[in-house]
Amino acid sequence: MIEALHTRNQGDTTELTDAVTPLPTTTTPTTTTPGATEPAASDPTGLDLSGLDLAAVETAVRQAAADEITPRFRQLAAEDIVQKNGPHDLVTIADRRAEEHLTAALTALLPGSRVVGEEAVHADPTVLDALHGDAPVWIVDPVDGTRQFVHGDPGFATLVALAHHGEVLASWTYAPALDQMAVARRGAGAWLNGERLHAGHPAPGATLEVATSHPDFTTDDQKRVLAGLDAPGIAPRPCGSAGLEYLHIALGRLDATAFSWQNAWDHAAGLLLVHEAGGASGTVAGQPFRIEGGNALPFTAARDAQTARRILGLLAAAN
Repeated sequence: MIEALHTRNQGDTTELTDAVTPLPTTTTPTTTTPGATEPAASDPTGLDLSGLDLAAVETAVRQAAADEITPRFRQLAAEDIVQKNGPHDLVTIADRRAEEHLTAALTALLPGSRVVGEEAVHADPTVLDALHGDAPVWIVDPVDGTRQFVHGDPGFATLVALAHHGEVLASWTYAPALDQMAVARRGAGAWLNGERLHAGHPAPGATLEVATSHPDFTTDDQKRVLAGLDAPGIAPRPCGSAGLEYLHIALGRLDATAFSWQNAWDHAAGLLLVHEAGGASGTVAGQPFRIEGGNALPFTAARDAQTARRILGLLAAAN
């Protein structure tokens, strides 16, 4: 039974059932694009962000991509690409250099902060412990969609999220090859290249397009559960870059996702983007997705709560 979902409308949290844990919102309203010019205010977890210039974070993300990623796009040599956990799990010199660049830049912008990056965690899994600590944490995926990047496909992105005590406060989703920068700030909305994002609702009776975990990265049991979406009115397809799939939901171009993995760097930025665009998310256990891990899987993000409930109902029935 699906008991709870997280949803956000106009920067607020709507309680769908008694089981929902309310998401705190920022207390300082803003009428400008988050991250464009103004410094961040104090956040609801008690962290003072008044000294953090969100525009400088965006600049740091763009600069890391300009220095380390874009020059290597479609220019990789064979020795620049390494397998991590198998032939489909790749890392490139661009991933590593961009993460190093961002780690230095972001911690300089917010002294005392930590970084949980995909490549750092691969090298040392204890880096993940920072998600449970008291320091603010930058969650970084330097090249989300490395396989696309390697094959010269522009559908990749750099993902950065700022979190504290398990709450995602701001996020940046940057697709350099597509010239797209999406920014979300908790309680202040989601924006793409300066324009407000609204996920909207699927048309009544329309077939729902759902991006699911790619078969190359799923177990037989996960495939069985995801096969529950092979139902009338649902059109599942394998996902590309997770970060860009979340952006597609926030744009109203994709109806939902169904993911069976929980790496924080893949989901933190996108989930905030979807929530701030008016979307909803939840796990098959009826709980909010936790960036620290320990989630019941799969989980969904969707354009609205009704769509999320439908997807979760099908997944729970197959689980």
